[in-house]
Amino acid sequence: MNKLPLRVLAFDPAYDRSAFSSGSAPLDRYLREQVTQDIRRRVAACFVALTDERRIIGYYTLATASVPLVDLPADTVRKLPRYASVPAIRMGRLAVDRAYKGHGLGGALLVNALRRATNSEITAFALLVDAKDAQAAAFYRHHGFIELTDSPLRLFLPLATAQA
Repeated sequence: MNKLPLRVLAFDPAYDRSAFSSGSAPLDRYLREQVTQDIRRRVAACFVALTDERRIIGYYTLATASVPLVDLPADTVRKLPRYASVPAIRMGRLAVDRAYKGHGLGGALLVNALRRATNSEITAFALLVDAKDAQAAAFYRHHGFIELTDSPLRLFLPLATAQA
């Protein structure tokens, strides 16, 4: 990352999100209109990258999930207990403000999410993502994510791999 002055912290409604523009209307709308409700209802946690002026320049969300064994590649399933599904953490959203794209912020946020997931006292097998398009899927594959068997846009990274 090119020496961006930022911190990644849990979302606080006091942070300035009015100027955030990722280029994706649904991701921008979520940050402006829905994130506080999801946090209050305990369906997602949100973490934000902030400038020194407390302006949000990127964010991601995490929530609990599970992945059915039938959706995982056979070589992965062989290493797992024979449960119907295994616990996972879903990164529901990952967005970077357009002004900060190309500086490695998306990758830094992904690493931050993986650290939170691997350091949690509640264990999970993998971090799941639903890429919005082929370009986003390529970003995750670049970072070691593997496609689930049912869709090239649904990917996972075993947390043991991330921890190593």
